[in-house]
Amino acid sequence: MMIFLKNSGKALLYIISITLISTFIITILSYFNIIGPKFLSILKLIIILISMFIGGFIIGKNSKEKGWLEGIKLGFICTAILLLFNYLGLQQKFVITNLIYYLIINISCVLGGMIGINKKKA
Repeated sequence: MMIFLKNSGKALLYIISITLISTFIITILSYFNIIGPKFLSILKLIIILISMFIGGFIIGKNSKEKGWLEGIKLGFICTAILLLFNYLGLQQKFVITNLIYYLIINISCVLGGMIGINKKKA
């Protein structure tokens, strides 16, 4: 249990740092009208997918076996955090497109875990 918390904390740190740094850069580019709103919405999805993949890769590389299971666990943790931030104070409805969005980012994390377990040193 302690090893999972250590590995997932490290992976969550990577996910949060990558997301924050790239969001900061994109905010600056958007402020100066370098990127348009359509490209911005696509870029937001790409950023979260890449950061979840890297987080899954890190947790898969540090786990002993079953990288896909570690990726699922990390994906659910990140999804719970995102759900808390999205729906904590807002009176938003949960629509099917949000479910698809969270499913896609979980799949990205699982793929990262599966590739990470195969890339670890023996």
